[in-house]
Amino acid sequence: MSQNSNETTLTITGMTCAACATRIEKGLNKLEGVDAANVNLALEKASIQYDPQVTNPEAFEKKIQDLGYGVVHEKAEFNLIGMTCAACATRIEKGLNKLDGVTKANVNLALESATVEYNPSVVGIHDMIGKVEKLGYEAHLKEEANKDTADHRQKAIETQQGKFLFSLILSIPLLWAMVTHFEFTSFIYLPEMFMNPWVQLLLATPIQFIIGKQFYAGAYKALRNKSANMDVLVALGTSAAYFYSLYLSIDAYLKNEHMPDLYFETSAVLITLIILGKVFEARAKGRSSEAIKKLMGLQAKTAVVIRGGMEAEIPLEQVVTGDIILVKPGEKIPVDGEILEGRSALDESMITGESVPVDKTVGDAVIGATINKNGFLQIKATKVGRDTALSQIIKVVEEAQGSKAPIQRLADQISGVFVPIVVGLAILTFLIWFFFVSPGDFAEALEKLIAVLVIACPCALGLATPTSIMAGSGRAAEYGILFKGGEHLERTQRITAVMLDKTGTVTNGQPVLTDISTDWNEEEFLKLVGSAEKQSEHPLAQAIVNGIQERGIALDAAERFEAIPGFGIIAEVKERTILIGTRKLMGKHAINISHVIGQLEELENQGKTTMLAAIDGQYAGMISVADTIKETSRAAVARLKKMGLKVVMITGDNERTAAAIARQAGIDHVIAEVLPEGKADEVRKLQEEGQIVAMVGDGINDAPALALADIGMAIGTGTDVAMEAADITLIRGDLNSIADAIFLSKKTMQNIRENLFWAFGYNALGIPVAAVGFLAPWLAGAAMAFSSVSVVLNALRLQRLDLKKIRVDKGEK
Repeated sequence: MSQNSNETTLTITGMTCAACATRIEKGLNKLEGVDAANVNLALEKASIQYDPQVTNPEAFEKKIQDLGYGVVHEKAEFNLIGMTCAACATRIEKGLNKLDGVTKANVNLALESATVEYNPSVVGIHDMIGKVEKLGYEAHLKEEANKDTADHRQKAIETQQGKFLFSLILSIPLLWAMVTHFEFTSFIYLPEMFMNPWVQLLLATPIQFIIGKQFYAGAYKALRNKSANMDVLVALGTSAAYFYSLYLSIDAYLKNEHMPDLYFETSAVLITLIILGKVFEARAKGRSSEAIKKLMGLQAKTAVVIRGGMEAEIPLEQVVTGDIILVKPGEKIPVDGEILEGRSALDESMITGESVPVDKTVGDAVIGATINKNGFLQIKATKVGRDTALSQIIKVVEEAQGSKAPIQRLADQISGVFVPIVVGLAILTFLIWFFFVSPGDFAEALEKLIAVLVIACPCALGLATPTSIMAGSGRAAEYGILFKGGEHLERTQRITAVMLDKTGTVTNGQPVLTDISTDWNEEEFLKLVGSAEKQSEHPLAQAIVNGIQERGIALDAAERFEAIPGFGIIAEVKERTILIGTRKLMGKHAINISHVIGQLEELENQGKTTMLAAIDGQYAGMISVADTIKETSRAAVARLKKMGLKVVMITGDNERTAAAIARQAGIDHVIAEVLPEGKADEVRKLQEEGQIVAMVGDGINDAPALALADIGMAIGTGTDVAMEAADITLIRGDLNSIADAIFLSKKTMQNIRENLFWAFGYNALGIPVAAVGFLAPWLAGAAMAFSSVSVVLNALRLQRLDLKKIRVDKGEK
């Protein structure tokens, strides 16, 4: 065993027997640098002693995954305080990623947050918080900090506003003195005292060291950790102007000479403008998380529960699973639950997008945050707190907003080395001006150095991507489209083919009564058929019964009922013998149906399941049931085709039914009679053709295909398994959401490119302009502040996208 041996413990998933444990143990022991590895099947843990100079826990995880098993990770989210620019975010991210046991850390400057995946047996929450504090910032676990986040943001805005007003009051006399230096403003009256260097020193000093303290503190922390950020540039630039002016003032006073031009106003106005930019930026960043605030605002604040036989109104946080909750008409349903008593219509539009209230009665499930329209309900809480549908939606949106798109890596890499390069360029600019352009003129060269330092702050670069992702994913959530991460938001724009599951995706997923044909009085015929089918538990029988009851026909009880698997049913109702089922059933009982065979085949060709009925030994009629397509499916498919996408429908149903549904929906490509595992194979075939495939489904059988597709889209009305496997959840179950998701992805990526172009272009143009002397330092400061604000405001344009209007006006784009 090596002298510097470390030990780590990993929790392993997927082991089923001792052979699994042995296999993993052997695999780990073969790795170079591993002194000893022991795998405990019962505890599902691996203990590994190793030489940290040769190997690391990441190598162990990779080996375990290569062997076909998994390693358990936990995820922690932190609110960060003290970041000022992209370089800060990059430094914290690098620091966290260097910790043993941290698999992946993402820091989001716009959200001021960090998301860390880690191995809890190697590293803990306190280690991460300690690392962030060592780097000079504050970190608070999000669960603890969530309640204070809004207050913290508001407090930060108010603090910066206070600093700005204080700084502005002191800067105005200095700015006044500077403006009167220009020939075209020489007519402006200037009190003599404002030209006094000691008065200027008195005004500039509080700005430099009280208001500017945050920049010095930030610069110190950065330099202490051997890196540089925006604070370094601001501190360098303003200090150069302030201390040079102080030196000139003291030198002139000691020599009893006339005071030269001073630069106190340069440092003071710079700090004032940068603080103003911080105020605008903080306000804009607060607006970029509006979607989360809106979603949280949907929740009820209290609930009326029955405890100890008494009604009590309690805060929502105190509701527990199993509580009996009373909901009056007009009130919000507090949590997800099941109706025990009462019936009502519920407005579920905020969750499902369905504008028509849904009738609910005893036994039906209800969703928290939906509105009880007209009935008194008693419900049993089944999901509370984080488990409710709304909380899960909020969690997905928060994770998406906190994640990184691949395009951000470029910005991160550049911002990480940007500040040292800028400092080098500023020094080079100073030397060129001092030795060549204006030989010996220190003041002139210093002014150009300050302008270069200030114009180049990389704030806009760090905000370019995360603010667009926040705004884009937030707006998508308002339309019921949940992107699980920035990478999915970026990839969705590249989709070239959409594969749609049939049942529950293109269709409603619920069979309904569609056609009735009878030689009898229709009401009497339906009464007998419905009474016979009422005893059956078959889904098609239930569809027939529901359809008949919706017509207001009261049903009787059957005296005798027998289900014949594969054939149909035989029942007796009011002393009449009723047969309902297939041609085989009719043939078995010698019922003549030759005269209706043509009509029967026509209905079957339309994808309808048709049952024949005979009463007292004579053919009486036929009744058809079908899973109908959603009202919006045809228009949505047409919209996808207009966008140039290949649309394919896939189903396990027979060719005839599939073809009928495809015709109704306007789909040209159909793959029928596919087993669940075959759906993933069909996705793979499309990918091999070079297509970027989106798979859209709602069932457990769609999960493998959803996981394999380039983008998996789960219909939110479907199963939890499907939603877990997917990259995007379409809560509203409307196929228009597919086109909306692609449109939003394209718009968001366009917005990111605009932001990056502006951020890169601004620095590429601004630095040389400042270096050649066309930009005064105070103008450089204003431009720098404006660049950050403009990037955030451009991202916020995404929050104004009206998808309903776009569907009508620009569905093809």
